Amino acid sequence: MDHTSDPQAVRFTFDASRVDLAREFRDKTDGHYSADLHRLLMRMRWGPTAGRYVLVVEEPGRLWKLGQLPQDRGQKVRVFDIEFTSLANAEWHVFKLRWQELAGAPLVMD
Repeated sequence: MDHTSDPQAVRFTFDASRVDLAREFRDKTDGHYSADLHRLLMRMRWGPTAGRYVLVVEEPGRLWKLGQLPQDRGQKVRVFDIEFTSLANAEWHVFKLRWQELAGAPLVMD
């Protein structure tokens, strides 16, 4: 996997009308993504970490919770009472939250 701190990632122009990329992420659980989706994921992962949504492993391979990184390094991760028993579902949830942050509106798919 590529390093997520790629300085070129920030140059990727996010287009909220590209819901095809959201569908691709949701449907391709193997991680073999198109170049455009790969760029979008790098864009979502690039930049300040404060407030970024993450997954917190509660039971390896079995249970995850939604978390949010703190404003200041060294503080505790905020852990929400939202549990996932499927990594794919957990990643999809975080993807939608990050999409909303970039778009300024929730992801709407037909």
